[in-house]
Amino acid sequence: MTPTRRSRPTIAIVGAGAAGTLVALHLARTAGRRSTGIDVVLLDPADRWGRGPSFGTLDDQHLLNVPAAGMSALPEDPAHFVAWRTREDPDLGGDPATFAQRRQYARYLDETLTEALQGPPGEFASVRHVRARAVGLRRTGSGAVVATSDGRDVTADAVVVATGLPAAGHAWAPDALRSSAFFVPDPWAPGALDPVRRDRSGPGDVLLVGTGLTMVDVTLSLTDATNRSDRVVHAISRNARIPCAHVPELKLAAIPDVSDWGSTLAEIREEVAHHLETVERDSGDWRPGVDGLRFQISTLWSRLSEEDRAAFLASDAGAWGVLRHRMPPSSATLVHELRVAGRLVVSPGSVTAAEPLPQGGLRVTVTNRSARSISEGAEETTYDVGWVVNCTGPQADIRLLGDPFLDDLLRPRGGAATAVVSTAGMGFRTEQGRLIDSEGRTDAPVWTLGALRRGELWESTAVPEIRSQALALATSVLDTIAPLPRRLADGRLVSGHHPAARPRDPLGLPISTTAEAAAAYNAGLERLMRLQDDAEVPLREAVALDPDFALGHATLALLGHEAGADADVAASLEAARRAVRLRGDERERSLVGVVGQRVKDVRHKGARALMNHIAAHPRDILAVSAAVPTIAFSGVTDVQQEAWDLVEGLAPAYGDHWWYISLLAFTRQDQGRFEEAGLLAESALSCEPSSGHAVHAQTHVMYETGQHEGGRVWLDHWVTESGRSASHRAHFSWHAALHELALGDTEAVRGRYYSQLAPPTVTGVRALVDSASLLWRWRLTTSDWDAAVARGVPAAAGGAFTGETAPPPVAPVLDAVGSALLDTPETPFVALHSAIALATSGEAGRLAALARHCRGSNDVTIRTVVATVCDALLAAGEERWDEAATLLEDTLPVLARVGGSAAQREVVEETLLFCLVNAGQAERASTLLHTRLDRRPSPLDARRSASLAARTPTTAG
Repeated sequence: MTPTRRSRPTIAIVGAGAAGTLVALHLARTAGRRSTGIDVVLLDPADRWGRGPSFGTLDDQHLLNVPAAGMSALPEDPAHFVAWRTREDPDLGGDPATFAQRRQYARYLDETLTEALQGPPGEFASVRHVRARAVGLRRTGSGAVVATSDGRDVTADAVVVATGLPAAGHAWAPDALRSSAFFVPDPWAPGALDPVRRDRSGPGDVLLVGTGLTMVDVTLSLTDATNRSDRVVHAISRNARIPCAHVPELKLAAIPDVSDWGSTLAEIREEVAHHLETVERDSGDWRPGVDGLRFQISTLWSRLSEEDRAAFLASDAGAWGVLRHRMPPSSATLVHELRVAGRLVVSPGSVTAAEPLPQGGLRVTVTNRSARSISEGAEETTYDVGWVVNCTGPQADIRLLGDPFLDDLLRPRGGAATAVVSTAGMGFRTEQGRLIDSEGRTDAPVWTLGALRRGELWESTAVPEIRSQALALATSVLDTIAPLPRRLADGRLVSGHHPAARPRDPLGLPISTTAEAAAAYNAGLERLMRLQDDAEVPLREAVALDPDFALGHATLALLGHEAGADADVAASLEAARRAVRLRGDERERSLVGVVGQRVKDVRHKGARALMNHIAAHPRDILAVSAAVPTIAFSGVTDVQQEAWDLVEGLAPAYGDHWWYISLLAFTRQDQGRFEEAGLLAESALSCEPSSGHAVHAQTHVMYETGQHEGGRVWLDHWVTESGRSASHRAHFSWHAALHELALGDTEAVRGRYYSQLAPPTVTGVRALVDSASLLWRWRLTTSDWDAAVARGVPAAAGGAFTGETAPPPVAPVLDAVGSALLDTPETPFVALHSAIALATSGEAGRLAALARHCRGSNDVTIRTVVATVCDALLAAGEERWDEAATLLEDTLPVLARVGGSAAQREVVEETLLFCLVNAGQAERASTLLHTRLDRRPSPLDARRSASLAARTPTTAG
C-alpha cells in the first residue's frame, strides 16, 4: 500500500529536554517568519517537554550555573528569561545577575514553547509530544523513520538527535559497588536521592565520587534540614578540585583575538595563560578572561590534532572545567560553611574496593595515588558510609552508553553507518550539525546538537551554546526540507535549491555575479557589518573579477561617498549604472538608483529613496547600514524616534541575526534601556566577537551607568584583541577617554590623545567629532573649578592652563578637519561639533560666521538649536556667563534633534555646568550635578558636587 502523502514537512526531535525544546521553539519561530508550514514530533518518555536531566530536579537548592542574563531562549531578546522571572516573582526575578532555580528554568522552557505555538508561529507549526523512547532509525528515499520503544514508527522528513548524554558513567565503580543497593549510579534519576535523605539507620555519612557541579548540588540536597543532622558528606576525586565560584558582580567577557595563537596544544596553552594573566592584571579578576575564551574554544579546538586533543583531555580538561563551570555565589557560600563545619570533606582519591556492612551501608576503600612516593605505596583510606553517590557526570564516550538509538546510528547498514564518532567518542562528526556518515557524506536528513557535538566543538553543553546551535539547526533543516523559492540568473522563479541559482549575500539575498566575485563581495560586506577597516579592498577585488557586477560598483560608490572609503565615487557609480543595464534584478536596479540619489542629495531625495528601497527589500544590509545613524553612516534622520522606529521595524526581517541584534542594542541604549542594551550587545558579541556595533552599544551602556574603570579596561581589551581591525578606532578611543576624564585621570587622557586621537592619526569628521570635542571637554574638566566656586573668578574657556593639566593645542586638529566641515556644515550634528571646535580655538569671528550660516540654513534644527548653541558659546567666550547659561538651558529639551548619542550631546550640558559655576550660580549648578549623579555614578561629578557643597553657604532653619 502506498503511504498517504503528508501535506507539510515533519521533523522528528529525539529528546525533549532543553536541547530538544529549544530546537522545537526555533523551528516554530523560523517557520512562522518564513510562512512555512511544518509539523514537529518530540520523542521522549518524560511527562513534559523542557525537563531533561539538567532541569528535571525538584530541589529548590539546585540552581543554574549561568546567571539569568545568559539563559534567554531567544538570542534577539536576551532579557526574555529575566522578564519571565520578573512576572513570576516581581520581588526577586528582575536581577539579571541572579542564579535561578533549575526547575524554574524547565517551566520557562515549557511555557515559552507553549506560548510560541499559541502565538503567530503556531499558525504555521504544530508540536506533538510522543511519550516513547526512540530505539532506531532507518533511511527512506527522502527522509527517515524513527522506531520507538512501544513499537511505533514515526515518519519524518528530517530528524534531530537532541538526547544529550542520556546516562551517567560509572565504569569506574568496582563490581561490588555497582551491584550494591546502597549505590546511587545516577543522582538525577527521578527520586534517586529520596532513599538517602530518608535513611535514618546505619552509618549516616555519604561518599560522593566526583567533586564537580553535580557534587555541589547533591551535597546541598543531602545536608539540608530534612536530612540527618549528624551526616558528613565525603567527596573524592582524583585531584580533589571543586568548581570555582562566580562573583556577585558580573563583569563583561574579555574575548581574545585568537587568529595568531598557533595550532598546537603547547602554543595555545601559552597564549591562554598570557590572556588570563593580562585580563586579571587589567581588570582584577581572571573570570572575564575565561568567559571570553568560551566564545573562541571551538575555533581553538578545531586547530588541534587528535593527539593534542587526547593530551588536553588527559591533562588540561579538569583544570579548565574548574574555571569554566563555576557555581553560583550562594552555593559557594553554603559549600564553604559546610567545609568549615566539617560536614563536607573533600579529599583526593579513587574507589578501589567496596564491601557491605552488617548494619547496612558500605565500607569503601579509597586509594590516593597522588600520595605515592618512592618508599611507600599509594595511600589508602576506608570509609564506612550509608550510601555512595556517583557524581562523576555523564559517560562522555557515546559508544559506552548502551543507548539503543545512538548505537543504531553507529551501526552499518547497506555498507555505511548513518553516523561516526568524533574525538574520543564524544558525540558524532557533523558538518554544521548535520551528521557525517561512515563514508564521509552528509546526505542523511539527520542533525544533532549540544553534548553530542562535544568531540568537534568541546564547549557544547551549556544553554548559551545550545541555544545558538538550535537556531542555526532550525534554519539548516528548513533550508533543506522546505527551501525558500530562488530566482535563477535568467529571472525564472523556482522552488528549492537549483545548481543554476545565483550566489547569495550574507543575509541570503541573490546577487548577479560569479561565485568568485560574490565571495569577495561578501567578505567586504561582512567587514562593513563588523565595522572593520578596508571593506573596499575585497569590493575592488570583486569588481575586478567581474567588471559587470553592478552591486559591487554601487557599494564602492556608496562607501566612498558616505563612509570615506578609498573609492572613485563618480566612476564607480557610472560603472554600476552601466552594469545593471546588462545584468541585475529589481533589487539591484533599485539600489543603484538609490546610490545615485544619495550622491546628489543625501538628506532629502536620497533619504526618501533609501527608505523606499528598504521598505521593499528590508534584508538589504547595505541599504540598512546606510539608513541607520551609526559611527559609519549619517543615516536618513537625526530624529531619535524615527531612527528607533526604523530599527524596530526591521525585526521580522532579521530575527536573531547578530548584526541586527547589535543595531538593536544601540537603539536600546539610546532609549535609556541600558540593562536590555547590555544583554543584547553581549548576545551579539557571543556570536561575532568583532561586532563593532555591539561594542559601541556596550560602551555607551558602561558610560551611562557609570562603569568607568571597568568600561575603560574592557574597551581597551577589545580594541587590542577582537577590534584590531576595527574602523573608526578613534571613536572607541574617545569613549575610553571619557571614562578617564570621569575618573579624573587626565594624564591617561593625554597619553591616549597623542597616541590615538591627535592628527595625523585622525582627520576629517572623526577629528571634528572625537578629537576636537574631547579637547573642549578636557578644558572644562581641568579648569580651576575650585577657584571659580570659591572666589567667583571665571576660569575662562580657552584660558591659560598650567602644569600637567593643560590640554594640547586645538589648532592641529582644526587643520586636520578642514574648513568646509568647520565653516559650512550640512547636518545639525556636524554643525554642533563645528561650533564646539571653534569655541575651543577661541576664534570668535569664525564662530560668529558659523552662527550666521546656521541661521540661514534650510534645516530647522541647524537654524534654531545649533544657532543658539553658537550664540551661547560666543557669550561664554566674552565671559557673559549668565547669558550663556540661559541660552544653553533653552537648548537642552530639544538637543536630541541634533542627532548623535547622549554621550556626544553631553558636551552641551558640560558647557552649561561650566557657565553656571563661572556665573556664580552655585545652586543651579548643584541641581544639575545631582540630576546627573542620580542618573549615573561619576567620580568627577561627585568631586564637583562636594566642592560646591563645601563652598556654598547653608541657611540655618
